[in-house]
Amino acid sequence: MKEMKAILAQHSFFRGLKGGYLDNIADCASYAEFNEEDIILKEGGPADYFYLIREGLVAIETLVGESRSITIQTIGKNDILGWSWLIPPHRSRFNCRAVKHTTAIKFDGKGLREKCEKDCGLGYEILANGWRRRGSCFWICTARAPGSSEY
Repeated sequence: MKEMKAILAQHSFFRGLKGGYLDNIADCASYAEFNEEDIILKEGGPADYFYLIREGLVAIETLVGESRSITIQTIGKNDILGWSWLIPPHRSRFNCRAVKHTTAIKFDGKGLREKCEKDCGLGYEILANGWRRRGSCFWICTARAPGSSEY
């Protein structure tokens, strides 16, 4: 956990978190690896995890019609993927696919939500840091996907 905490402390999203909040977040973190074309998140699927991309590229896509998808955004090193873990109904809004080999830190969003329910200060810090770091993109990426009837 010490190594994970040190890695997270260097990232701008986690830098400056108050109290033992970084410990709580590091407890929910593990390493993940995706091969080219692996689906990381599936549109409409459970949003129980989010990721800090360390290396690689990830396409954020949405379905158009029954079988065609379009890329909305491509993210890479140091970006955070999967904000839907934080916003009810906790369903992925988009398909997220590794464009090339990708390494990430995977966070147990469900476990972190439970920690936030027990400590509102932790929840506030995560939300406030998300807004400061990503601004309007935070809300765009959690909004309803085109063609979807669910928010």
